[in-house]
Formats: sequence, C-alpha cells, structure tokens
Amino acid sequence: MKNAPAISWSDVDSGEAALIARCAAGDETACAELVTIHQRMVYALGFTLLGNHDDALDLSQEVFLRVFRTLGRFRGQSALRTWIYRIVVNQARNRQRWWRRRRRAEQISLDEYVEKFGDLESRHEVLPDRLLASKETAAKIWQALDRLPFDQRTALILREVEGLRYEEIAYSLDVALGTVKSRLTRARQALREELLGLRP
Repeated sequence: MKNAPAISWSDVDSGEAALIARCAAGDETACAELVTIHQRMVYALGFTLLGNHDDALDLSQEVFLRVFRTLGRFRGQSALRTWIYRIVVNQARNRQRWWRRRRRAEQISLDEYVEKFGDLESRHEVLPDRLLASKETAAKIWQALDRLPFDQRTALILREVEGLRYEEIAYSLDVALGTVKSRLTRARQALREELLGLRP
C-alpha cells in the first residue's frame, strides 16, 4: 500500500515554525500561545472520540504534556495540527484500551455535546418540531458512531467532522493511505447499517 507523503520543514508555515522553535527553546509565552491555538481542537476531538467532558479535559492535559515533551523531535513531517491530531488519537486509543480491560462503556451524550459546542448556527428560524427532529437524528448518529470500532470511528470523525484530507488522516493514524480509504468505506457502510437497524 502507498504511504502518505511526508512534507518537509519548507512546507511548514514560517510563523508556525518560529512558534515551534520558541516552544522547543522553553519560551513559556510561546507554549501558552500554542495551547491557545490548539486547545479547542484537542478538546473537541477528545470529546468526540471519548464522549465524556472530564475524560476529554484529562486527555487534553495529557496531549499537551506529550506535545511539549516531544516537540524537540518534531521535524515538520506534517503540519503541527496534524501531528497533534496524531497524539490525540494515540492517547484516546490508549484510554479506550484501558476502558475495555475494565469493561467500561459509555455513549456520547448529545446534550453534553450541545452544551459545550452549541447547535449549528442557522440564518433561518428553525421550527420547534424540526429542531426536535434534527436533535433526535443527531443523537442517533452519535450513538451509531459510538458503536463502531475505534479505528473506523476515528477515521470517519477525522474526515467528516474535522475535515482532514486522506493524507492527513493517514499521518494522524500512522497507517497507509489505502488503509484510510478502506476504513472509511467500512465505517460508512457500518454506520449506514446501524442507522437502518440492520446490525444485530
């Protein structure tokens, strides 16, 4: 299978490269700036993957600790954002394994998601019955997503929710490009079957 192409330091935005260099040198202001830029993304992805506010907060702390411990080894092999996505996914996968060993299972709470991120903005007034139907549909989608295997769910979220390109997903998941495409195909089929009630 074809691996996702790496990018070089020359492909990294000069402002981002300067920020990384300052962080690696121990500049606390730069470190705070990096956290400010990426903390919402880290929390949102952590919450989407884990389905729990407290776990997502804990994960965010773990991710940024990992970022600052390993930033000196970052060589621009991807955009910084994509590199951080990779750390989030790895940390979330570790937590999933930990839960599985202890038979812990939680569903994503739509109410908690809406409370933290709000509903999608609309320029038109939404009638109450349509709003209720859309929330019920969203709840079914999140519950169906939660029942997918972690690797399939993660690939689908990175593509459809986070909007990453296939190459970025391949780097974030540390898999070949073909693996990303096959996971997405299986995830979409499984999600469709979950929503149609075709899976046992």
